[in-house]
Amino acid sequence: MLKNEPGPSVRGPAAVAPAIDLRTATLRRAEAAPAVPLEVAVIVPTFNERDNVTELIARVERALRDISWEMIFVDDDSPDGTSDEVKRIGASDNRIRCITRIGRRGLSSACIEGMLASAAPVFVVMDGDLQHDESRIPAMLNALRAEGVQLVIASRYTAGGAIGEWDRTRAFLSRVATRLSRVVCRQPISDPMSGFFMITAEALDGCVRRLSGKGFKILLDLVASSPAVLRVAEVPYTFRERLHGESKVDSLVMWDFGMLLAEKTIGRYIPVRFFAFTLVGGAGVLVHMAVLAALRNAQVGFSNAQAIATVVAMIFNFWLNNLLTYRDRRLRGTRWVTGLLSFMAACGLGAVANVGIASYLFASHTQWVVAALAGIAVGAVWNYAITQLYTWGQPRSRRVPT
Repeated sequence: MLKNEPGPSVRGPAAVAPAIDLRTATLRRAEAAPAVPLEVAVIVPTFNERDNVTELIARVERALRDISWEMIFVDDDSPDGTSDEVKRIGASDNRIRCITRIGRRGLSSACIEGMLASAAPVFVVMDGDLQHDESRIPAMLNALRAEGVQLVIASRYTAGGAIGEWDRTRAFLSRVATRLSRVVCRQPISDPMSGFFMITAEALDGCVRRLSGKGFKILLDLVASSPAVLRVAEVPYTFRERLHGESKVDSLVMWDFGMLLAEKTIGRYIPVRFFAFTLVGGAGVLVHMAVLAALRNAQVGFSNAQAIATVVAMIFNFWLNNLLTYRDRRLRGTRWVTGLLSFMAACGLGAVANVGIASYLFASHTQWVVAALAGIAVGAVWNYAITQLYTWGQPRSRRVPT
């Protein structure tokens, strides 16, 4: 209750008046308190990181004790309840926020959504597994301010940095990916594969509409997508071991990396997902011919062998496309079965279109090779368009750009 204001009446319900006075006093104190500008938003993409959430928040709070910050977890509907844990903490600490994504996955797209959800002038992107050294964030912010740069990268490969306890295979793949990334990087960066960096909101706004949002390497995507060469600084750090949980890095990370490079090189001419779809189709042709040859050697009649080989190739194409081309929309369980049926139906119609176009062109005195290629092209485009829409298309209520 504010000083010199009359107290509540003793007549009538006495519980209502104190609540109103208390709320009024709180609002007046909030209006009188000076607003502290938000300096940094820490963006943490997560999947099954529940056991690391509390410790990560505590470490960031210690590292940023003199900085006004907020922390946004972008969780891809973790089955271990990561988002529930973040929300539990956020209920008593308004600096902690959570975005839960349903039906969508992907580290890069999660980082993009997290940054776009904040009003901070500067964003820090880091993993939720405690392998990134949060104590380096103040040094990154100092570099950003002192050197007038737009992007500060926490680097494992600059002087003073280290990869920690990596095995030889992981270290080798990282070095190879770093060298390959120079194809799309327009400036010398020691660690373009780093997942720990700081970027200004202004720099993000300049390239966000060009981002592919695919895969794990959001930093490389940002650098390659910026219309102007970014002003960059690097701060060394040592990569740490995971405290809880399991690594999300799997054997398909290199595929994602390859697709990102393709997006930034040929993406302006051909959709990269279509490029991947045709690569899988080419592999399917090899499977078809191998099965056909094996069945013919087993004395199976040509028509029966051709039919079996066609079905096997369709199943193979669906499986590989589900694993690679549409891994961000991967079908599981009963949806895998219904997806296979819709894929086979679409490809069956595509085969009819293929034969029809090729036959028409050949009858019009087109050279048979050209007619055949035209039929293949029409069939491929049909298969891609229809299966993207119906086999791997998301329900309309959940369809969100990624």
